[in-house]
Amino acid sequence: MRQESIQKKKNGIKKDISKSYNQFKEFEGKKYTGMKVGRTHKWYYDKGEWKEKKVTPDKWQFTSNVTKRRAGIVPEGSGVPLGTEYHRYILANQNVKKIDANSYTTSMIGLKYKVAHKRAEKNSWSSSEDAQRKRLIKIFKGQLKS
Repeated sequence: MRQESIQKKKNGIKKDISKSYNQFKEFEGKKYTGMKVGRTHKWYYDKGEWKEKKVTPDKWQFTSNVTKRRAGIVPEGSGVPLGTEYHRYILANQNVKKIDANSYTTSMIGLKYKVAHKRAEKNSWSSSEDAQRKRLIKIFKGQLKS
């Protein structure tokens, strides 16, 4: 059974939510498409791999590779095309507690920033490496002010 992108509002009127995804929206004077600011997604992460290397007493390098899956089903006709890529930067607090010799519970809370994207039909990113670096500097400076 296919997931319908038509949802019934409280007043009984039906609305095709897939159309709103691709409509232009405005945030702080800039236009964008996609999910409306303030909406939420829920994801499940498959069993993945997290590797880390201690490089100083207080610093680790890590890599993480995992598939994330939407908790619900995307409304038909919404979302980006298959093959679309994103470059994002995550700033997070991680809390870890050892629970036995080989196990830890872990939780993270943080912010995820879009730095650039690559459309499925393109071979290049939406901004140059230099522009992406400038975007990261702007993100870091904004965090210092917070």
